Amino acid sequence: MKLFWLRLIIFIGLWVGIIIQDPSSIAISFLFLSVTLSLFFILSLNKVFLVVYAMLSISLLLYGLMFAIHPLMTILLLLYMTTMASFRLKEKQFHLISLINSIISISIAVVHQTLILETVVISLFIFVLVYSINRLSNEKAEKQAIYEELAGEYRKLKRMNLLTEQDAKLRERNRIARDIHDSVGHRLTALIMQLEAKAIQENDPSYRELKQMAQEGLDETRNAVKALQSEESEGLATVIHLIRKLEAESHIMIQFTTKEGVLSVKLSNEKSIALYRVIQEALTNAMRHAHSREVQIVLGKSPVGDITFEVTNAVYEARPFQFGFGLSNMKKRVDEVDGKLEVYQTEKYFTVKGTIPSE
Repeated sequence: MKLFWLRLIIFIGLWVGIIIQDPSSIAISFLFLSVTLSLFFILSLNKVFLVVYAMLSISLLLYGLMFAIHPLMTILLLLYMTTMASFRLKEKQFHLISLINSIISISIAVVHQTLILETVVISLFIFVLVYSINRLSNEKAEKQAIYEELAGEYRKLKRMNLLTEQDAKLRERNRIARDIHDSVGHRLTALIMQLEAKAIQENDPSYRELKQMAQEGLDETRNAVKALQSEESEGLATVIHLIRKLEAESHIMIQFTTKEGVLSVKLSNEKSIALYRVIQEALTNAMRHAHSREVQIVLGKSPVGDITFEVTNAVYEARPFQFGFGLSNMKKRVDEVDGKLEVYQTEKYFTVKGTIPSE
């Protein structure tokens, strides 16, 4: 923000110099100041368009050729805009706008028959300087993009490893629970039935005491089996935890809404992973394709008790979308757990929504 105000002050300062140099056409100067200032504020947006720089250059060309009496400040303003473009535009776009501004500067000097040699020398010097700045700026942006991509892949691998580990633990717990239920539980049930028969046959109260002890052991075994399997019903809480972690790691702002009753829905580990992967891929799409850092996630419960999800992000430049690898893989995951997926785009928003059946 401080850098923006510094650029604005320099921009207005150069226009003040133009107005002081040409006081006879002050009304026209203020008109062109208003137009170029509007274009300058458009350049402060995140998405910078080459056409805006071109419109700004054309405005200064018209002023310099038709109304300027002393062209020095107009030429300096053009060179200043070239310097600004070196920080914002990609290499090919910058080459084009710097060439346009250099030609305009020299044309203004030639028309006014003044400062021709100085303008050519300064234009060449500024071009070499800002070319180096532009190249360094683009290299820095490219390195940053590579770093963010590598960091994103690293975090993705960590999450995959965590989910795989949780899945392995849960499978082992379920296997142990089944073994206990099938072996120990079956034997205790058989023992209780035999003790009940003995107590009836021999009318001995000690058999009933043994039966009571065996029944307590069976109840404790069942409680242990339920405890081992309880993690499976906590799948949704794990999904929410992982999404919050993804929000922190990816530096995006997620508006997370959980509707009434959704936390009570039981999901298997397989369905929890599918739900998380779908939301993760939707967030990745929002960051990669829509350049959006604000995403809305809504988890709800359908009338039949299934999990519903909806991921929405703003679209700054609406383009027709196709089911690429990410969306196709997302649909495949949902289909594997008998769920439904719907993807659509409006002029302002991109939405991924669907349902995951509960247990």
